[in-house]
Amino acid sequence: MKTSFPIIMSYEVVGKDSQGGFMQVFRKTGLSLILGTMMVLPAAQAYEVAAHEVPVPDTVSPALQQDIAKGPSLNWNQVPSDAEGWRKAVSQSAQKVAVKAEALAEQLKVSIKESRMAGVRVFILTPSVVRPENKGRILLHIHGGGYVFLPGKAGLQEGLLMAAKGGYQVVSIDYRMAPDHPYPAAMDDAMAVYREVLKKYPADRIGVFGTSTGGGMTLALVLRARMEGLPLPGAIAPGTPWSDLTKTGDSYFTHEGLDTLLVSYDGFLKGAAEIYANGHDMKDPLLSPVYGDFSGFPATLLTTGTRDLFLSNTIRVHQKMRAAGVDADLIVMEGVSHAIYYLLPPDAPELCYHFSQLDKFFSKHLKQ
Repeated sequence: MKTSFPIIMSYEVVGKDSQGGFMQVFRKTGLSLILGTMMVLPAAQAYEVAAHEVPVPDTVSPALQQDIAKGPSLNWNQVPSDAEGWRKAVSQSAQKVAVKAEALAEQLKVSIKESRMAGVRVFILTPSVVRPENKGRILLHIHGGGYVFLPGKAGLQEGLLMAAKGGYQVVSIDYRMAPDHPYPAAMDDAMAVYREVLKKYPADRIGVFGTSTGGGMTLALVLRARMEGLPLPGAIAPGTPWSDLTKTGDSYFTHEGLDTLLVSYDGFLKGAAEIYANGHDMKDPLLSPVYGDFSGFPATLLTTGTRDLFLSNTIRVHQKMRAAGVDADLIVMEGVSHAIYYLLPPDAPELCYHFSQLDKFFSKHLKQ
């Protein structure tokens, strides 16, 4: 595969230390599609990022190569200017994605039943065969979408795949979202469903998973459950979690333009973070869980990719968890941009690997 996408970034010095040495503070002065190599300089000066092409890797499957070859998303920086603009963008996207989700459910032979738990809309996803060892277990799915996108059936794709690939019954939470329902509405809904599920299932038989926003909310759910004195789920699997709503972390900068889905923080992501946080401190652990205390967390499986804009979000969580003594594993998938591992065709090797690892993880850590 010869297709490649150059990513160009240049920086300028914005300050020096009191001794006239170099500061590790830089201002981006340009961005088109080129990722550079970084030369090591004394700790206080800006540096040029040498431009070079980033080829489509031959170390990934043909399906992933094809996805990478499409190049970065073209609408990453189309940020609505007002609430009505957000609603329109959400509606247009949801209609298309919901149709795909329904087709996927039929292909995977997973039934979708709409219901309500504690007043919150949920979708019960049941595969054609629930494995015997999973009949006493339940998985809660928290969908992604930046706290704005993928309402209703549009948010089901990941949950459908987990139900089918692992033979689990899955409850997918259709939580309220911005702009009409900013923080803490989404977390209130997730917690309401979790409390309801606890009435029927022991906590050690409940697993929670989700990707991106869903991964961040999975972490925040455990933080809040602990704050409220609730028993914690038996295991959690936050996929490439949006664990820091601020632009903090190395890969927000090094992977800008390389991630084909998110592309950059300075677009939709920043707009979504601001409209959801609604003036709250974005470093509040219930908004950005990486700033929380992970002591006592259940077994955790984190997933990301080598091209993921949220690589640092995921690694920082993993490092803090390990330091806190949590049984936390990390999978970094070759060539994978943000969340691409579950957006590929259902038979793609990367997708199958991801869900097989989640299945093994939940099978190991959830009581029967």
